[in-house]
Amino acid sequence: MLVCIPAFNEEKSIAGVILAARKNSNAVIVCDDGSTDMTVEIAEALGVEVARHSENLGKGAALRTLFERSRQMDAEIIVTLDGDGQHDPNEIPKVIQPLLNGDADMVNGSRLNDEVEMPRHRTFGNKVLSFFTNRFAGRNISDTQSGFRAYTRQTIAMLNVTEDGLGVDSQILLDAGTRKLRIVEVPITCSYDGSSRDRSVVGQGFHVIAAILRVVVERRPLIYLGLPGLISMALGVALLTYTLILYNESTYFSIPISLIAVTTGIIGILLTITSLILYSIGNLVRKLRLER
Repeated sequence: MLVCIPAFNEEKSIAGVILAARKNSNAVIVCDDGSTDMTVEIAEALGVEVARHSENLGKGAALRTLFERSRQMDAEIIVTLDGDGQHDPNEIPKVIQPLLNGDADMVNGSRLNDEVEMPRHRTFGNKVLSFFTNRFAGRNISDTQSGFRAYTRQTIAMLNVTEDGLGVDSQILLDAGTRKLRIVEVPITCSYDGSSRDRSVVGQGFHVIAAILRVVVERRPLIYLGLPGLISMALGVALLTYTLILYNESTYFSIPISLIAVTTGIIGILLTITSLILYSIGNLVRKLRLER
């Protein structure tokens, strides 16, 4: 069982996380995402493997590196948890139990329970992001932004991490939903005692929602781009027709309506063409994957 820890400037907490994780696993790997403090030196001094990024690429990029290393090691169970000390590695046995029982392909640690006093602004932001994630993933996950998760080797082989930033947690759930993977939630504790950085909820929210929309549009471009494009073109044609009828009856040519008609028509054409291109690219990618 392998524990994977993405870390960025976590010199204050990384030692405690590594020591506790090592007691509850067979191996620990840290991906240092371009830290400028002593994170790397501390991790290496504790004797764990450290994968290094020369610059800060984002949590998603760190997880992608860790997942690739886990595939190379052929680890049976992979656990991910953040390096900021919020998660308790001593809960790893509880989190992986559904995998050991064969009841799940992936386990999500949920912080939304009576044992965790999450700050109100975080609770609100989490619920908003979970609503959007569940809406498009077809799931009912209470805490879609949790970084404390466990995966089987087969699940890691199937998942395709495409997001580099904070939207990766939602993107993984969207990918898991597409692949019909079994996801079980397990309640976990979480520390908000100030030992970890309190990232901007608004900033993180924009990143996550943008990631969700990007993934959804890429997977169903005809619905989310093509359909609005056709509606926009139809509106443009209708407005242009109205302008011509108005001119024919009163010799009055409405420039504002004409500009709106042309603009909506052009937008519609661009959206439709883009949707067809994305649809073709998506089909090509799926075909190439099947041929591997």
